[in-house]
Amino acid sequence: IHWSKANGVPVGPGRGSGAGSLVAYSLGITDLDPLAYGLLFERFLNPARVSMPDFDIDFCQDGRDRVIEYVKRRYGAHAVSQIATFGTMAAKAVIRDVGRVLDLPFNVVDQFAKLIPNDLHMTLAKARTAEPLIAERLEKEEELRELWALAERLEGLTRNVGMHAGGVLIAPGRLTEFCPLYSAAGPESAVSQFDKDDVEAIGLVKFDFLGLRTLTILAEAVELARRVEGVEIDLERVPLDDAEVYEKIFRAANTTAVFQFESRGMKDMLVQAKPACIEDLIALNALYRPGPMELIPSYLARRQGRERIAFLHPALEKVLAGTCGIMIYQEQVMQSAQVLAGYSLGGADELRRAIGKKKVEEMARQRAVFVAGAQARGVGAALANEIFDYMEKFAGYGFNKSHAAAYSLVAYRTAWLKCHHPAAFIAATLSSEMADTDEVRFFHKDALDNGLAFLPPDINESGYRFEPTDARTIRYGLGAIKGTGLAAIEAIAGERSRGGPFADLFDLCRRVDKRLVNRRVIEALVRAGCFDAIDRNRAGLLACVGLAMEAAEQASRNSRQNGLFDSGEAEIPRPPGIRVPEWSERERLINEKQALGFFLSGHPYNEYRQELSAFVRAPLAQLKPSREPVVLSGIVLAARSQMSRRGKMLVLVLDDGTAQQEVTVYSELLEVQRAKIVTDAVLVVEGKVQGDDFTGGMKVNAVGLMTAAEARGRYARALCLALNGNASRAGPAAAEKLRTLLAPYRDGPCPVRLRYRNERAECELPLGEGWRVRLEDGLLAGLRQWLSAENVELLYE
Repeated sequence: IHWSKANGVPVGPGRGSGAGSLVAYSLGITDLDPLAYGLLFERFLNPARVSMPDFDIDFCQDGRDRVIEYVKRRYGAHAVSQIATFGTMAAKAVIRDVGRVLDLPFNVVDQFAKLIPNDLHMTLAKARTAEPLIAERLEKEEELRELWALAERLEGLTRNVGMHAGGVLIAPGRLTEFCPLYSAAGPESAVSQFDKDDVEAIGLVKFDFLGLRTLTILAEAVELARRVEGVEIDLERVPLDDAEVYEKIFRAANTTAVFQFESRGMKDMLVQAKPACIEDLIALNALYRPGPMELIPSYLARRQGRERIAFLHPALEKVLAGTCGIMIYQEQVMQSAQVLAGYSLGGADELRRAIGKKKVEEMARQRAVFVAGAQARGVGAALANEIFDYMEKFAGYGFNKSHAAAYSLVAYRTAWLKCHHPAAFIAATLSSEMADTDEVRFFHKDALDNGLAFLPPDINESGYRFEPTDARTIRYGLGAIKGTGLAAIEAIAGERSRGGPFADLFDLCRRVDKRLVNRRVIEALVRAGCFDAIDRNRAGLLACVGLAMEAAEQASRNSRQNGLFDSGEAEIPRPPGIRVPEWSERERLINEKQALGFFLSGHPYNEYRQELSAFVRAPLAQLKPSREPVVLSGIVLAARSQMSRRGKMLVLVLDDGTAQQEVTVYSELLEVQRAKIVTDAVLVVEGKVQGDDFTGGMKVNAVGLMTAAEARGRYARALCLALNGNASRAGPAAAEKLRTLLAPYRDGPCPVRLRYRNERAECELPLGEGWRVRLEDGLLAGLRQWLSAENVELLYE
């Protein structure tokens, strides 16, 4: 740890029960004062503990390998290794594996495997009981019965060997004297052939060197703030009582990218709890876990004064006052046993473990000890038993306060940076997630919501990573463009640094190494808009990529032929440019999404938003549960098929620029409406909206699907075209022009009205029934181009 801090590898403030050690804090192993937060050393180490105590240490994700290399140098490579893990054939995996061996159709096996519930401890036997559709299909389909029989025999067998995420062995001598090793791919070549339980059983010590991405983000954000804003930040010294951080980040639930406080459920809890100090954050962090979550309603009610805070005994007030009378932490169980029944903290830790393991005999023994101790201190047997029941109920849920405190400190530091240096913090966060376009989109939106500005990717300004240009602005990183890669971007940035900015596409192709910066990379850069500052016609640039690369190759050949006496670089012979019309706004955005994974410079739904608002009452970000079907709309981003009890269904993702929303389309509707579901096209959905307890968001089940044209036809009363006395829009020529535009869209539901006005009179003429039209995008675009947008109006109910 000392070496890491001295050599630029960020280390976490602590993790697990080790944060309760004052000696560890004094030595700099942890950064959390256990006395200030009431953390108990005995939760970490006491005379009754059988297993060896250990510190789980978080290191910066990018620096973890450096730490392991240092340990190898310090103790000898012969004494240090990683630890093996053995993956087994779990329920879903064994179905897929056997299906592959039997050469069954992929879609059949895939759909069958998806019937198995997602549960870490799921087995084939449990799945058959939990999902009736499995039994139905096994009864009907012989090939699946054969697959199932083989899978049952193989389930649980070791499937593959892997590497423990954090475990490192440091032996007192050569590791080969203690356990067999094998050579794995990658820098951590030596790996034990024993897993973590076996290496401990033979007497070796496992040290957990864990990589925590958040530490990488914090370190990068601090460096970016120093470089761009000129401020020196020591995160270990930031005040933990900064009211602005609590008000703007935690109480406002503005916690996207804030460590462990990001989920929608956690945000809802923050709004209600209104935390005001680090102790509040520790409590909320401990509560938002699978077990303790049941205590959240009572905890919030007590904080808000809606539920009385009561203590079964006055002595418990000191222990439970900070958590509104609720046992949230394991340490509170230990302290309660100490103050009420005279337990030593070591004995209290035994009690805590007994409650957690729910062993009947041990629980009975501990109850007798507790009641006897409480009676010796003047507590009646009935009350002592009641208190023990209370401890038993809540202690099973209790969370390790030492761990919650250490991780809440990390959370506070991320929140402090987001509050005071948002551009640096969010740029670092975005850079850490460049490989995941969904995450980039998510954090990009959060940055905009926080008032930050984005500069687009630029071939002459952007680097590989996202970087702030000032305290409120972020420059998009080229590394987040799909199909590029670190080597290609470093080659571009290196050449730009040596030879100056690129003049145009041809200049780029001439100067970079085409082995690294190939055609696919350049096309991705064009689609993303990286050349917009040089030439905004992305369609034209894309058409010229092949020519530019051929010209660069020709220049390179000419340069080689000129020989040793050529004193200058060969000029590219510029072929005539290809004349290509610029993309429409929609085409530009679709190509941009292909390169970036989302719409950056705009959103294709924007051109529909105002018009469709006549019947789409709320954006996706404002969806609320409703008893009646509601109309929602957006661009179809993706769709995936899966099986349900009702047969095949489709889950599609809509995006309207304010949020993304999954919509489930069941088989009955899917069979007749599938053709309307087109990626990157507008879809209007009538659906039932209800809350989703699992995600904290909304669930939408579709009851009707419409294209934009069908929705217009259903909700529009008429299409009105204003001619307004313009000579070019009157007379036989105009009538013929109108006929030409309307004819391809006849046989639709919408009537057409012509409005005519000059200085003497005005009138409205409805066209005949035979001229009712389909309100397709092509028709509206043609009419708007001829008459201008303000003279083409759709009238809605």
